[in-house]
Amino acid sequence: MNVFVKTSGLLIIFLISFVTTESENITNVTTYLNQPPKIGDIAPEINLLSVNRSTSYKLSSLRGKMVLLNFWASLAAPCRFENPNLVKTYNQFKNKSFKNANGFTIYSVSLDSNVENWKKAIEKDGLIWPYHVSDLKAYDSEVVSLYGVRSIPYNYLIDGDGKILAVNLRGGQLSQTLQKYLK
Repeated sequence: MNVFVKTSGLLIIFLISFVTTESENITNVTTYLNQPPKIGDIAPEINLLSVNRSTSYKLSSLRGKMVLLNFWASLAAPCRFENPNLVKTYNQFKNKSFKNANGFTIYSVSLDSNVENWKKAIEKDGLIWPYHVSDLKAYDSEVVSLYGVRSIPYNYLIDGDGKILAVNLRGGQLSQTLQKYLK
């Protein structure tokens, strides 16, 4: 048997065993093979500083809620165009009960590199949810490659157990999808 085949097979077995034994910290093999998470996967952890630059928020701390993981930037016109829909949807569903979640929130990951532009956009667009995070590395952020973000806005709908239910919902699609999961 070829040495390369043996080595590759052992590496895959090692990764699978590592992932399954560290399931709380490492969500699946696809994350480590540079594949973005897909529907049915547990959302990989994100832990970034908030807009005030002194508090950090972990995505996993929102377990128990329905969460829209939203990637955006203040200078991206399509993101700013989508923001009024996000505000409307947040206000409509924030206190609702879902099949396996209580309440809805948005975890906004900014791909900005300028904190002042980011802050101004949050205020101007009325993005009232508390979870605004960024490492201010724009597209060089590790979360961009972790989640396979190639354009923005981009989002993942995550249930109360941390499982991805849908990807890249826009406009009325988000509201319609949330409706399906209401109790």
